[in-house]
Amino acid sequence: MDSASDYPESLLATASRLLDWKWESTPIADRTWQLAVAADPDAMLIEACERQDAGETGVIDPFWAATWRAARGLDRFLDTLSLENQSVLEVGCGTGHAGIAAAIRGAKVTLTDGVEDPLHLVRLSSHPIAGRCRVLRLRFGLDRLDQTFPVILGSDVTYLRQLWPQLEQCLFDHLQSDGVALLSDPYRIIANEFRDWIGKRPWEYTEHQIQLEDDPQHPIRVMELRPR
Repeated sequence: MDSASDYPESLLATASRLLDWKWESTPIADRTWQLAVAADPDAMLIEACERQDAGETGVIDPFWAATWRAARGLDRFLDTLSLENQSVLEVGCGTGHAGIAAAIRGAKVTLTDGVEDPLHLVRLSSHPIAGRCRVLRLRFGLDRLDQTFPVILGSDVTYLRQLWPQLEQCLFDHLQSDGVALLSDPYRIIANEFRDWIGKRPWEYTEHQIQLEDDPQHPIRVMELRPR
């Protein structure tokens, strides 16, 4: 890993000006990685809720501020794939855990999120492998990149029903015809509904279960989607 002095001052300055953040040692792809994360995700969520309760519009819940177990499960599942020199897209990347896991395994990864704030931290987290990463804003159903990908990753991106059609459109827009989308979640009830919904759409659906050592009784689900 790079030392702190090896990170571009411009990236550090921008992140520090906009966000209260910290470095967090995180197991990724069987090594310890330094992730730039929000210093107090709970406080950020409380603040967002208070602003929403006060009637402010356009306030987005900062669920991106923490690394969720679904990303760790997807990271583990990537061990089953051959990613060397593959082009990979991560949607709703949050801290960028899954995309960075793919890049460490040799993939060329585009990490995206629908809001700008997490991307400032992802640029820091991915800096040691910046040659294999690009970081861009991508809003489901609104933005479209200039390429398609054989692999698309997403962890905990199915928690809002109203976003399902936009998420599906994003997959249609960016997944190669013979590609695979891998979406992970901790068996949320809402994701069960997404599974039933997507199963009626033009996708071949396969489900995988990943156990993590911290809590084997609560595994992570990986939904494998391939275009029909």
